[in-house]
Amino acid sequence: MTRIFDVILKGGVVVNQDGVGARDIGVRDGRILDIGQLDAASAGEVVDCAGLTVLPGVIDTQVHFREPGAEHKEDLESGSRAAVMGGVTAVFEMPNTNPQTTNAAALEDKLARARGRMHCDHAFFMGGTRENARELGELEMLPGCAGVKVFVGSSTGTLLLEDDEGIDIVLRHIRRRAAFHAEDEPRLRDRADLREPGRPETHPIWRDETAAILATQRLIDLARAAGRRIHILHVSTEEEMALLAHHKDVASVEVTPHHLSLTADDYARLGTKLQMNPPIRDKRHRVGLWRGVANGTADILGSDHAPHTLEEKAKLYPDSPSGMAGVQTLVPVMLDQVNEGRMTIERFVDMTSHGPARLFQIAGKGRIAAGYDADFTIVDMRRRVEITDDWVASRCGWTPYAGLTVTGWPVGTIVRGRKVMWDGELVTPSTGEPVRFLETLPRS
Repeated sequence: MTRIFDVILKGGVVVNQDGVGARDIGVRDGRILDIGQLDAASAGEVVDCAGLTVLPGVIDTQVHFREPGAEHKEDLESGSRAAVMGGVTAVFEMPNTNPQTTNAAALEDKLARARGRMHCDHAFFMGGTRENARELGELEMLPGCAGVKVFVGSSTGTLLLEDDEGIDIVLRHIRRRAAFHAEDEPRLRDRADLREPGRPETHPIWRDETAAILATQRLIDLARAAGRRIHILHVSTEEEMALLAHHKDVASVEVTPHHLSLTADDYARLGTKLQMNPPIRDKRHRVGLWRGVANGTADILGSDHAPHTLEEKAKLYPDSPSGMAGVQTLVPVMLDQVNEGRMTIERFVDMTSHGPARLFQIAGKGRIAAGYDADFTIVDMRRRVEITDDWVASRCGWTPYAGLTVTGWPVGTIVRGRKVMWDGELVTPSTGEPVRFLETLPRS
């Protein structure tokens, strides 16, 4: 009897937990039903993947889509459009919006805004503050919540919890893994006069390595004392990576494409466009971060997509805001690194699909396996493309990678069996749904 699927992905090279090989994938009702040789099967739609590589859907666990409060530079629709145009099938959005995502009503507001507008699947972090610390154990269990995010060092917005007592209260009231922006706020205040007007290259002098290392060490100590799991976002220093290698039982590690591909030398070319928190640093730190990728200390890749308009970025440093677009360039920039031999395609998949699913206990995503959501990032590993500002779907309209030619390009984005992006065109808009988590699934 002929097997019938809704969709068959035909003739591609599939990368999943058992290796790399030519296989077909059969999809029914938005989930993977079978993997193998499906020549005898039929489907309502056959996606020709000949010459292409099929990856589990890329999950970007750190984006700032600016809605509500700063929709002039991004909103949930434009940010998620940028995501799927870059091959990303799911995102976790950060709480430093206006108003901040620090209570159930704010979370529900974001979920309502996302409904019928976001193109990829999504979840939203709950911001941890001194005021809501004792309620976080309940708030983090709400549907659509990715967990708790705490800013130990100040960045865009006003979310900040810098003291050990406040952080300890948060840790002792949560149950899931919490994410942290780790820069030591007292040191940032003490060194603020090291910022030189009009010289963004002094940004990493102000927000130096020690500020990052101090905060990361404090968080490790507090997490160990509280018996909780922490996730250190956008690790930027060689020393942090070496430290974290000894504390993997309590701390997981994110690295970003910009810290892996750019250095402080690029301030001369990009100026405030390169300004990020934590900063882009000297080459030795990039080498140290890649060492952490190679030895497994680094768990996942996150873009830290944090757009600002060109007008805002053109302000005189230090009045210029920190942040750059990144969700759309994550896949092509890192596939270029794969083609350069800095990481394998299997390691890329581990850091963008398997790793996020493992760390955050995502239900039904992160693998190409029977029963899982039919989320796929389909790429042409041989295609050479020059990244341009015109390609950027983010409302900010620019990327620090403009002019860079990369090898390896996202051709298709499929979310729960629906072809959302194909060959640079948005073909099925606004089908995103909230991500589900094993730790928060409803109990019968």
